[in-house]
Amino acid sequence: MYDVLDSRSVLEVLRPVQDPELRKSLVELNMIRNVKIDGGKVSLTLVLTTPACPLREFIVEDCEKAVKKLPGVTEVKVEVTAETPQQKSVPDRNGVPGVKNILAVSSGKGGVGKSTVAVNVAVALAQTGAKVGLLDADIYGPNDPTMLGLGDAQITVRSTEKGEVLEPAFNHGVKLVSMGFLIDKDQPVIWRGPMLNGVIRQFLYQVEWGELDYLIVDMPPGTGDAQLTLTQAVPMAGAVIVTTPQTVALLDARKGLRMFQQMNVPVLGIVENMSYFIPPDMPDKQYDIFGSGGGSKTANELGVPLLGCVPLEISTRVGGDSGVPIVVAEPDSASAKALKAIALAIAGKVSVVALTA
Repeated sequence: MYDVLDSRSVLEVLRPVQDPELRKSLVELNMIRNVKIDGGKVSLTLVLTTPACPLREFIVEDCEKAVKKLPGVTEVKVEVTAETPQQKSVPDRNGVPGVKNILAVSSGKGGVGKSTVAVNVAVALAQTGAKVGLLDADIYGPNDPTMLGLGDAQITVRSTEKGEVLEPAFNHGVKLVSMGFLIDKDQPVIWRGPMLNGVIRQFLYQVEWGELDYLIVDMPPGTGDAQLTLTQAVPMAGAVIVTTPQTVALLDARKGLRMFQQMNVPVLGIVENMSYFIPPDMPDKQYDIFGSGGGSKTANELGVPLLGCVPLEISTRVGGDSGVPIVVAEPDSASAKALKAIALAIAGKVSVVALTA
């Protein structure tokens, strides 16, 4: 037991309290700062590793309980802030200035809702206070502008001493760059690999991203040029694989997942989209249109986490078509709650990768 109530005794009593995901002491991680004593009142700052920490309330509660054990404590005030850790550098791969973590949202095949997940996760992270960018790397099918309500937006190209730079569009708290801003709506992109490689690098290095906690890259389906360009160009915080429960989708998802592992990119987990259908007139019912349990089974077999399951709701499609993502349009819907939970899980795993790599 500590006889004197001072900052040292506060730090010592907090030393056993751990970050639940990192499983290390908050004190050792330098997450406890600015300890102040005013009579029996104790105040401190808890510095989380992400604004989107999914266990924020539990950590605060553990801190309060620990400090209240000290003799003479009458009140504990915990101010919460966040400092997102910088992803570790990788030899021969240049990071994007100002961007702390680059994440790929990918899929083995098209039509599984990869862009829906990418857009909603980006917006959900921004809603927590994180600084978020979205790079639409699906050059042949750039749908993110429509889904983010920026279908009619135009990005500005400025000349600087270092050459031309692009200013991203912005909506719902997310900065966006997409091929959709550079071509007409009906114009096909008929390119071979080297041209695709060039535009993805341009989107990475010639865009004025500013300071970002997370840059989410919405990948095209498959394991082709875009995936290789990204993984070979920049250090990656991790990849998220989107699939449906359907067997053919899972077969392709496995290939996409293995590709990232072979490129030494951490796979943060699998998202099972369209897990079941919820009829709008019968919200208590659900139908397994594409099967059930496939995402969980595949995650277990491949030894990666299942980040979450997102139901199929008409409102999700409506939100994508109207440019108001479901996490904004109907935040209390089953889909929105699932996507928000997935965003928090991703943020937590990115912190673990950054601080333990």
